[in-house]
Amino acid sequence: MAQSIYITSAEGHSGKSTVALGVLDALSHATPRVGVFRAIARSTLERDYVLEMLLAHDGVDLDYDECVGVTYDEVRHDPEAALGRIVERYKAVEAQCDAVVIVGSDYTDVGSPAELGYNARIAANLGAPVLLVLSGRAGQGEQLGSSTARTPEEMGQIAGLALTELTHARVGLLAVVANRADPDQIDAITASIGSAIAEAIPAADAASVPVWALPEDRFLIAPSVRGVMRSVDGHLVKGDADLMTREVLGVVVAGMSMVNVLPRLFESAIVVIPADRTEVLLATMLANASGTFPSLAGIVLNGPFPLPESIDRLIDGLDSSLPIIATDMGTYETAVHVMNTRGRLAADSQRRYDSALAMFERYVDTEELRRLLGLARSTVVTPLMFEYGLIERSRSDRRRIVLPEGDDDRVLRAAATVLSRGIADLTILGEEIEVRSRAIELGIDIRSAQILSPFDAVHVHRFAEEYERLRAHKGVTYAQAADTVTDVSYFGTLMVHLGLADGMVSGAAHTTAHTIRPAFEIIKTKPGVSVVSSVFLMALADRVLVYGDCAVIPDPTSEQLADIAISSAATASQFGIDPRIAMLSYSTGESGSGAEVEKVRTATALVRERAPQLLVEGPIQYDAAADVAVAAAKMPGSEVAGRATVFIFPDLNTGNNTYKAVQRSAGAVAIGPVLQGLNKPINDLSRGALVEDIVNTIAITAIQAQGESS
Repeated sequence: MAQSIYITSAEGHSGKSTVALGVLDALSHATPRVGVFRAIARSTLERDYVLEMLLAHDGVDLDYDECVGVTYDEVRHDPEAALGRIVERYKAVEAQCDAVVIVGSDYTDVGSPAELGYNARIAANLGAPVLLVLSGRAGQGEQLGSSTARTPEEMGQIAGLALTELTHARVGLLAVVANRADPDQIDAITASIGSAIAEAIPAADAASVPVWALPEDRFLIAPSVRGVMRSVDGHLVKGDADLMTREVLGVVVAGMSMVNVLPRLFESAIVVIPADRTEVLLATMLANASGTFPSLAGIVLNGPFPLPESIDRLIDGLDSSLPIIATDMGTYETAVHVMNTRGRLAADSQRRYDSALAMFERYVDTEELRRLLGLARSTVVTPLMFEYGLIERSRSDRRRIVLPEGDDDRVLRAAATVLSRGIADLTILGEEIEVRSRAIELGIDIRSAQILSPFDAVHVHRFAEEYERLRAHKGVTYAQAADTVTDVSYFGTLMVHLGLADGMVSGAAHTTAHTIRPAFEIIKTKPGVSVVSSVFLMALADRVLVYGDCAVIPDPTSEQLADIAISSAATASQFGIDPRIAMLSYSTGESGSGAEVEKVRTATALVRERAPQLLVEGPIQYDAAADVAVAAAKMPGSEVAGRATVFIFPDLNTGNNTYKAVQRSAGAVAIGPVLQGLNKPINDLSRGALVEDIVNTIAITAIQAQGESS
C-alpha cells in the first residue's frame, strides 16, 4: 500500500499549492513512483490548475482525469456518496504508486469549519495523515488587494480551531505548516502553534508533530502579466510574449496627465492606461526604456479604441519588449479586475516555481517529513532522483561557476534556478546593465550573481599577461593576448585557471571547439592523461550508466581508449556509480578478429596494466555487457558482463549514435557531455540545450570542482 499524505487548510487562499509542490518534490527524490490526487475539484468543465501543475512535475506519470475525486457540486448533492466515490477513485491511483500527495478542497467561501471537517473525514477514510496548512495572512489572500499579517496568538487560535475538527474526525496529524508567516515572528508563530497542538492532542502524540513556518514572499503570491491578461479578457498587442510570466507587484491607474503619472511608477507595476491617452502610453514606454525609471511589468490599454496608425508605427519604431495588453473594459472595471487577479503558482513562471521549492527546502525538514511517512530511500535511481542527488551534492560545498554567455536567455533562466536553489555561486559574463536589465524583463532574480564584463580593463590586463606567458613559445605578444582574452571563452577559462572561478559552463551559443579550445591551451590535461574526452551520464528508468566517448575524439587509438576508460571510471565514481567497465566491440572475448577488435583488445590490456584495481572486460558486445542472460551464455563468470556501468565505445560514430538511440528509444535522460581529463572542470553545452540541461551541467561542474580540491 502506498504511503500517502493529505494536505488541507482551515480556510481559502492559504497557499497550500506551494506546500503541495514542496511535498511532492521531496517525495519524488526518495521513491520512483509518486502520485497526486485532488479530492475535490471545482468543476469537470474547467481543469484544476493546481492539479495540472503537480501532474507536470518530473516523475509523475498519471492522467488528469484519473486523479480527480469529485466536484463541489457532487459533495453538495450527496456528501456520503461523494465520499465513497473519492475513496474508490483514490484507491485506483494508490495501486499505481509508492506514495501519493492528496490535495484537499480550496474553500469556495472565506472558510468553513464544516469544510475542514469534511476534508478530515476524507483523510480518515483514505487512511492518510494530515499536513495542516495555516495562512499567516488575513484578508485578500493571494490577490493584489491588501492583507495583514497575523500575530502568533492569532495563529495559535486558528490552529486550535482546526485541530478540534481534525481530532473529532479521528484523523492523524502528521505536521503543521504556517504559510506566508510574518518573517519577524517565525519562532513565535511556531511556538504558538506548538502550544495549540499540545492542548488539542495527547502529549506523546503532540511531541512528534513538527511545526514549520514559511515566510511571506510577495513574488509567490503576485499574479503574472499573463494572469492579468486573462483577468481582463485581453490580448497581447505589442511586446515580447516571453515576458508574460513576469510577476505584477501592483497597479498604477494612469487616469491623469503624463507629468503626474511618471512619478507614480514603481518596480514591476502594471500600468492601466485608457487607449485614447496615447501621449501617456508613449511617455510610459519611454520611461521604461530610459533606465532612469522603475522597470515595469506591462501596460494594459483599456477601452474599445484602436491605436492610430501613426502611433502604432511609432511604437514599433521604439522596438520595446514591454508587454502591452488591450481590453475593451472601462478604466474602473479594468482596475478592479487587475486588483482581483490571483497569483497562480504554475510551472510557466520559473521564478515562482524555483522560489517555492527553494523556500520549502530551506524551512521544511524534508528528511524528517519522509521519516514521518515511513518512506525510506529507494535503491532504484530514477532520472529525477539522480538529478536531485546532483543538486544536493553541489550545494553541500558550493563552488563558483562562470557562465560566459550572459546574452542568452536560457543561461539567465538557468542561472536564476541555480541561485535560488543554492546549487552554486555564479559569475556571468556580459555588460552589467544589459544582463541585469534583461533579467528584470524576464522576471527572474539573479541579484546574487556577479556580472563581469569581458572588457573590464583590470581583468583584461591580468589575463593578457598570463596568456602571453603561457603562449610565449608560440610567439604570442601582449597585444595579441589582450585581444584574445576578451573572447568570452578565453576570459572564462582564464578565470578558472587563475582561481577566480572553480569551473566553467559554456556552449549554449558557441561551438564545442570554441568552448574547449581555450581549455586545451590554458587548463591542459591532468598528469598521466593524454587526451580530453567526454561521457554522457545516461539516466535510465531505474539506474544511471556512463557512456564514453560520445562527443570529442573521432577515432581514438588503443592508448586513447585506455585513457578514456580510466577517466570515465573516475567520473563514474565521482557521481556515485560503481565502475564496471565494458570495452565495446562487435565481438565478445576471443570470438572475433580484425583491426578494430584488436584495438579494443589492446586498450583493455592497457587499462588492466595502468589501473589494476578497476573491473574491466573487453572486447565485449553491448548485449553481453548489459544483459545478464546474454552474459551468462557469452561470458560466464565475468564480474562485468551483464552488470556493466561504464560503456566505452570504440569510436565517436558508434558512441554518438548509440547514446542518441538509447535516449530516444528508452526515454533516457542524457546528461552531458561531461568533459574529463582536464586539470580543472570545463563543460560544454549543446546549442539546443534546455534550461534544465544547463542547470544539471552547472551542478555537475560544481561537483567536479569539489573533487579537484579534495
